[in-house]
Amino acid sequence: MPEPIKILGIAGSLRVQSHNRAALRAAMALLPPGVMLEVFDLDGIPSFNQDDERKPPQKVMDLKARIRAADAVLLATPEYNYSIPGVLKNAIDWASRPYGDSAWNGKPVGIMSASVGAFGGIRAQYHLRQCFVFLNMDAVLQPEVAIANAPQKFDAQGELTDATSRQLIALLLQNLAAKAHAARMPVRAAA
Repeated sequence: MPEPIKILGIAGSLRVQSHNRAALRAAMALLPPGVMLEVFDLDGIPSFNQDDERKPPQKVMDLKARIRAADAVLLATPEYNYSIPGVLKNAIDWASRPYGDSAWNGKPVGIMSASVGAFGGIRAQYHLRQCFVFLNMDAVLQPEVAIANAPQKFDAQGELTDATSRQLIALLLQNLAAKAHAARMPVRAAA
């Protein structure tokens, strides 16, 4: 039996009652067979300082180790001011440094977002995709999971009740697992 696909989930929000943290919890219940999802909490990561990149804080070393141990990454992010939350960008920067030692390199990645607004965080997703180009991450392109008007899609306990969002998350997870599985396969030389 093959080893399960390991996905590392990271929420771009520190708020305990974050809709994006709740979306990661929903993803845990929607995993395809043979896939597991663990979540890394960004709380406690200090601001990136290039003076410290060769001797990063322990929390940063833990983040990089967890990214490297994962077969894929699932980012769940809110949108702040049409872009990526500072805490998520900070983590991206730490895990990509020092130059030449990026934990993100070649990693399959999926994105989902939840927002109180009508666009569901899609602009933050587009900014993340720009980062992925330089980071050499293999992003799942479809489906785009953007949970708009999030307070109406989650109940008081933080459970995702919207059937369409749940279906899209399930499909995103299937596609991310397929990319991770393909990345495990040995590269065959052309005949």
